[in-house]
Amino acid sequence: MGVAVVLVLASACGGAGDDAADLVLRNGKIVTLDASRPEAQALAARDGRIVSVGSDADVESLIGPETRVIDLDGQLAIPGFIEGHAHYTGVGLSKLQLNLMDVANWDEVVGMVETAVAEAQPGELITGRGWHQEKWDRTPEPNVDGLPHHSALSAVSPDNPVILTHASGHATFANAKAMELAGITAATPDPDGGEIVRDASGSPVGAFRETASGLLGPALATANEPDPRRVTLLAQEEAFSKGITSFHDAGARWSDVDLWKGMVDDGDLKIRLYVMIRANPASLAENLAAYRTIGYGDRLTVRSIKVSIDGALGSHGAWLLEPYDDLPKSSGLNTTPIEDVVETARLAMQHGYQFNVHAIGDRGNRETLDIFERAYAAAGPGDYRWRIEHAQHLHPDDIPRFGQLGVIASMQGVHATSDGPWIGAKIGPQRSEEGAYVWQSLMGSGAVVMNGTDAPVEDVDPIASWYASVSRMMANGERLYPEQSMSREEALRSYTINAAYGAFEEDIKGTLAVGKLADVTVLTQDVMTIDEASIPATAVAYTIVGGEVVYAGAGR
Repeated sequence: MGVAVVLVLASACGGAGDDAADLVLRNGKIVTLDASRPEAQALAARDGRIVSVGSDADVESLIGPETRVIDLDGQLAIPGFIEGHAHYTGVGLSKLQLNLMDVANWDEVVGMVETAVAEAQPGELITGRGWHQEKWDRTPEPNVDGLPHHSALSAVSPDNPVILTHASGHATFANAKAMELAGITAATPDPDGGEIVRDASGSPVGAFRETASGLLGPALATANEPDPRRVTLLAQEEAFSKGITSFHDAGARWSDVDLWKGMVDDGDLKIRLYVMIRANPASLAENLAAYRTIGYGDRLTVRSIKVSIDGALGSHGAWLLEPYDDLPKSSGLNTTPIEDVVETARLAMQHGYQFNVHAIGDRGNRETLDIFERAYAAAGPGDYRWRIEHAQHLHPDDIPRFGQLGVIASMQGVHATSDGPWIGAKIGPQRSEEGAYVWQSLMGSGAVVMNGTDAPVEDVDPIASWYASVSRMMANGERLYPEQSMSREEALRSYTINAAYGAFEEDIKGTLAVGKLADVTVLTQDVMTIDEASIPATAVAYTIVGGEVVYAGAGR
């Protein structure tokens, strides 16, 4: 909608009664990403939608006695951040377990578990997440493939089972008690798509790659299940504090959808969720038709399916065309049988669902593109918008296929800089430079690139991922192939309108224009213009969903 129309709406509404706005933002810098008016000073919302975007004078007549007016005092307002790929329940659960993301080494992990044991009930399961052996300041001893032996962990927790999830979510570490409860011994075979890491004698060291983590289910079953409503609200609180107004949940259960519908009905679920169902083909065939939901209460959409074709690079689970440089015996793992991926694609087409496949390694991506291409050819022309989640490591021959097929690259900027220091060791310099996080190459192919964090793999903070996207700056002070960096506008688009497009929602969100949902994030600094090094210090001043302020920073 053009500026002239906006002004007509503003002048026609008057400033009293039912025509008054519920919320007015003024005296700010509003970057809209709307081509008809890229920048504005003020914005007004009523009944959850934007009714005016323009100058302070344009919104003055919309201010009534009940209008909440926020003076932005020059701060930057942008379309609400859309988290393009993360794990909603995982974000909530991360608040209820040990946070191992910032540990310096294995000894610190053991120390944190020892402290937790002292506070736990006898036999109580202790859980944590976030460890990553590639980020430790020293290699544990003893180790297998850089992974520690459980002996130190078992010594501090002989009676309490301990299960610690890798930062990627694609590996797990357990102590002796947890393995005992799960019935895991040297005789336990590796499952399809997974590996029990063993020492020279064949005994499990405590580490489980990919699907092998599922063997620990009996030990996990000893835990008291946390209240799912509490988990949902903890995730919502965390997301709002980081400026996120919409969240693409990369792997929900049918029971999650049932819960969230009820929470929409009672008004507790305020964040907008775009849900990817994760289930086996038989369960999908049984439930897809009944669960397809678009815009339930303007808060909940269920129209996509998620499958993982491989694992993660850090756990040597990403499926590669050639072996790992640092583990030549392995080319990674195919974690879901190809026939199941093909059948899921068929079900997605049949029921009108988007299909989103986790693929990290170059072979995982190639196999996925092949499946997509065959499915598109069989179904005929259509606006499918199928996505590859992560698309981290690509063979150069496959990069143009994203644009040619219209496959969306749902990537995470912060993964590039978080993983960057050790990517070369895993796949070597040539594969790294040609295919690792090649955002510009993908955009050059015509592909839409989205952004996110994969939380709780990383912090759900969009600012950190924004900074990584524009800087490619790693913790070691080096930039990871900076020619692939996004511009600041590209980074903003990847977190707003591109993510909206990736959910078929570009008509209602992703830009700030009259008629769209009044989802806005206000930042304390102008990330579009400040010095690049200052971007990480930016905080969220306000998070606004449907014209309602759901988060206000300290002092506001």
